[in-house]
Amino acid sequence: MGDICIDGEEQFIFRSKYSSVSIPEHLTLPEFVLGDAEAYSDKVAVVEASTGKSYTYREVVRETSRFAKALRLLGLRKGNVVVVALPNIALYPVVALGVMAAGGVFSGVNPLAVPAEIAKQVEDSEAKFIVADKLAHDKVKDLGVPAILIGGDQVVGAVAWDDLLRATDRAGTSRHEEKVSPGDLCALPYSSGTTGCSKGVMLTHRNLVANLCSTLFCCGEEMVGQVTTLGLVPLFHIYGITGICCATLRSKGKVVVMDRFEMRAFLHVLIAHEVDFAPIVPAIMLAMVKSPITNEFNLDKLKLNSVMTAAAPLAPELRAAFEAKFPGVQVQEAYGLTEHSCITLTHGDPRKGHGIAKKNSVGFILPNIEVKFVDPNTGRSLPKNTPGEVCVRSQCVMKGYYKNKEETERTLDQEGWLHTGDIGYIDDDGDMFIVDRMKELIKYKGFQVAPAELEAILVCHPSVEDAAVFSLPDEEAGEIPAACVVMGRDAKESEDDIMGYVASSVSTYKRVRMLHFVDSIPKSASGKIMRRVLRDNMINKN
Repeated sequence: MGDICIDGEEQFIFRSKYSSVSIPEHLTLPEFVLGDAEAYSDKVAVVEASTGKSYTYREVVRETSRFAKALRLLGLRKGNVVVVALPNIALYPVVALGVMAAGGVFSGVNPLAVPAEIAKQVEDSEAKFIVADKLAHDKVKDLGVPAILIGGDQVVGAVAWDDLLRATDRAGTSRHEEKVSPGDLCALPYSSGTTGCSKGVMLTHRNLVANLCSTLFCCGEEMVGQVTTLGLVPLFHIYGITGICCATLRSKGKVVVMDRFEMRAFLHVLIAHEVDFAPIVPAIMLAMVKSPITNEFNLDKLKLNSVMTAAAPLAPELRAAFEAKFPGVQVQEAYGLTEHSCITLTHGDPRKGHGIAKKNSVGFILPNIEVKFVDPNTGRSLPKNTPGEVCVRSQCVMKGYYKNKEETERTLDQEGWLHTGDIGYIDDDGDMFIVDRMKELIKYKGFQVAPAELEAILVCHPSVEDAAVFSLPDEEAGEIPAACVVMGRDAKESEDDIMGYVASSVSTYKRVRMLHFVDSIPKSASGKIMRRVLRDNMINKN
């Protein structure tokens, strides 16, 4: 049972049921993550699934230090931004930690984004350098920012990684050594936040170290050096670089990186690398349940202990189907956001038999974190079992949005609360549930309809492979629930049949009023449904 504190008039503030954890005051993120690495020097830290390329802990420490020195020799100063446009490769953690160790600010970008999107982030962040592979370099070569090229042949206008590090080894020390402090910025990921426009999220070393201390609080000594984690989530995303890479390296496990999801390769990697822990998204769980490719593998060979899903709600029915197909695999749901340095709530606690939070909750409040639920209309905090906007306060909360005072003030209040834009509640046992995004709730004749609830019903239909629900403007109702649905190859049902299927399971006001079959559901790199794209497409069609 979590503590409930009433601070002043009707202030309901919820805290972790577990004791606070200490946060090292004087360590930067690279120092914290790579601390004690010498005891694991010969152990593989990161391996690339597609090529077998790997780095031991000794090599990660050495290459991180070499790259940090190289950046300083190139003229990087404390607080300068380095945009990293790379796929998931074994070298990625070295690049990110090297930037931070040099006093720079790591800003990951999707290397598959269109040139204009990458250019916007490079320009908005005022990046001093870009680290890219050949594919991404073709998109940024005309931006006038010095580029460091990883892999491929020498390219005019870019310095090759291997050449740079060899030159660094021959050089003396930089004359511009600057002390890096925990309060300095170290990461500038870009997030849509509580509004749609992408913004740079300013995170310090202390923010990320504090987040890792909270999330790893239940990782006992017996787990250090024992866990193999799948690195499939994009490493340019805060969930990938912090929640997967940094957390695994801190606990001296092994990260198996994959640069894209393909069902056969995915299952092969899980089995061949004896992956214990796979952070994934609901869409991959759906594929694991429904794809016939799964039947080609001997699932008895899986060593998988648990999967963790975040970034999008997990339908209870999908969870049940997954647990039936993979009975030995524990399903954990987590909740986090870029503005809070990654994970905010989670399940695991080996001292209590692991995963004590209820199924379909996003877990309990982690140590050192405060949560409250606010009525979006009145701003008043709400008691248990009452849905409201989730607000969090801790040392993990961002400094603000880069060069965006207005959005910062809208998201961070004067008492230090981060307003997440998500609707949720906490129950009597201290387990939290997320209902949906405030901006995605559909207002049908004054009733609130959660898209995630209808999506959960749709994907349970045996002929439905994927689905997305969103609002469409309507003169009479204000908004109506609409859906795009991906059907199986042999499906016989019509669009009306599927709408009728939903109608049989929900109240009248929750019924889907318009439904189109589509070939695929567009999702962001982190697995979130891009509802705005579907909404615009349907409006244009009609």
